[in-house]
Amino acid sequence: MSMTRREFYKFALGSAAGLAVLKTSSPAFAQEKSPKAVLKHGAGQQGETAGGLPPAGVASSVEDFDYQIKYQRAFEAVLWNMPAVAIYSFRRAAFENLGLKDNDIIAYSKPATAHLEAITANSTTPYITAFTDLQKGPVVLEVPAAGAEGSLYGQIVDAWQFTIADVGPAGLDKGKGGKFLLTPPGYTDPIPEGYLHVPSPNYRVAFAFRSVQAPGKTTEDAYHYSRRLQMYYLSAANNPPEQRFVDPGTSRYPTLPYYDERHFHDLHAVASIEPVREQDKVMMGMLASLGIERGKPFTPDEKTTKAMRQAAIDAWFYMQYWYDNFPKEKLYWPDRHYASLLQADDNKKFTFIYEDRIDLINRAAEYFWCTYMPKVLSDEPATQYLMSMADSKGRLLEAGQLYKITLPPQMPVKQFWALTVYNRDTMSFIYSKSGRTTLSSYDLDTMTKNADGGVTLYVGPTAPAGLENNWIPTSGKRPLPAMRFYGPTDDLNHKSFKLADFERV
Repeated sequence: MSMTRREFYKFALGSAAGLAVLKTSSPAFAQEKSPKAVLKHGAGQQGETAGGLPPAGVASSVEDFDYQIKYQRAFEAVLWNMPAVAIYSFRRAAFENLGLKDNDIIAYSKPATAHLEAITANSTTPYITAFTDLQKGPVVLEVPAAGAEGSLYGQIVDAWQFTIADVGPAGLDKGKGGKFLLTPPGYTDPIPEGYLHVPSPNYRVAFAFRSVQAPGKTTEDAYHYSRRLQMYYLSAANNPPEQRFVDPGTSRYPTLPYYDERHFHDLHAVASIEPVREQDKVMMGMLASLGIERGKPFTPDEKTTKAMRQAAIDAWFYMQYWYDNFPKEKLYWPDRHYASLLQADDNKKFTFIYEDRIDLINRAAEYFWCTYMPKVLSDEPATQYLMSMADSKGRLLEAGQLYKITLPPQMPVKQFWALTVYNRDTMSFIYSKSGRTTLSSYDLDTMTKNADGGVTLYVGPTAPAGLENNWIPTSGKRPLPAMRFYGPTDDLNHKSFKLADFERV
C-alpha cells in the first residue's frame, strides 16, 4: 500500500504531537551538542584532515546563533540604509505629524526653530520641502526663476537620498526656473516639449529648497516668493489643482531617524516598495532573515525585535564613536579642528559607490550628520559648512562648558555668515528658553563688537555677563558648532583664510 509524505512523517514521528513540531519549523535533528562544547581533534596527524576544522581546543563564542545572525544583519542594515531611512523619516513625520499628502508643499514663513527636529538644518533662511510618489505617475514641479524677488537653492532626491537634480542658479535650471518632470523607474513615454526631464531610479521622491532673500528684501518676501512653487501629477497638467501649502510655524516636525526597533519599520517602508539595485541584492537577502521582504508585511517576533533594537542602539553608539575619532586627514585645515559637513566620496559625489565596492561606513557617517547633499561637490561650492570637532587644544567639546570664538571684521563671504550650534548627540537644534540656535552677520548690529570691529561669540550653558547678544545657549547638551559661509570667497575655498578654533573659557 502506498503512503503519502504526510503519512510517512506522521508514522516516523509516532504521533500527531510530533507532526505539530514539524509545523513550527523546528530543527530536523535534536540538538545533542552544545555550541559551547570544546572541539577535540588531532589536525595534521594521521587519520585527520589538514583543514576543514577550527583549531583544536576552541569553542563557539555564540550561545544563540539565530539571535546572533539577526543582530549582525540588523547592525549592518542600519549602516547600509542610513541615507534611505534618514530621508524617509522626513516623509513619515510630514504625513503623520503635519497632515501632509503627496504633492503638498511645506513652506516655512520664517526661519526654522528647534521645533524642526532635523539633521544639521539651517535657521537663517526659510525652508521649503515636499514629497511625491511616482507609483501614481510622473510629477511636474514648477520652479520660479531667480531674480530681484528672490531665489531658490536645493536638491531633488530619490528614495535613497541621492540627488537626481540640483535646483537654482547652480542647478539643472541654471536659475531660470521651469517645469521639472519627475518620471518613475522604467518610464518610456515621450517627454513633452518644454520640460526639464529628471528620471528617478526610485518611486518616492522628495525635495528641499532654501528661499534666499534678494538684496533689499525681507524674510517675509522670501516666503511669498517660495509660494510660487507648484507640484502636481502630469495627468493634471492641463488643469493643475490649487497648490496646498503648509507652514509648520512652531509645530513640532520630528524628522530624526529612530535608533531602536522602529528604525526597521521605516526600513521596511522603503525596502518593500523601491526597486532593488544589483549591488543591494546581498543585503536584501540578509534582510529576509529579519522579515523584511518586498511586498510582504513586517511582523517581527520577540527575538527579532530584541535583536533589531540592540543593533540600532549599537549603530548609534558606533557613529558617535566614529565622530569622536574623526579621521585627521579629513580635517579642513591640518592645524585646525574643523571638518566640512560635506564629506564627499573620491568621485566628489555622495553615493559612495565605486566600481569594486560600496563604502558603507563613510556613507553612513556622512548621512548620519547631513541631509540633502548636492549631486557633485564643486571645488567652489555655493556654501561652505565647517563643523567644530574639538577645541583649540584638541579636546572634544563637552556639555556644560563655555566656549568662545573670535571672528575677524572681514569674513570670507560674499553674502553672509552664520554660526549654528547643534546637539552633538542628535545633530539637530538645541531647545532653549530663548529659542536661539544661530547668530549671523545679520545680527551684528545687536552684538558687542571688539576694538577691531570683529566679534567674539560664546557657546555654552550660560552667557557671560553683558554679552547675552553674543551667546548661543546649549542647555546642558554637548555642542556641535557649525560655521556657515554663504557665498564663500576664494580665500576660504583655497584655504588661505583660517578660522580660529573654539577656546574653552
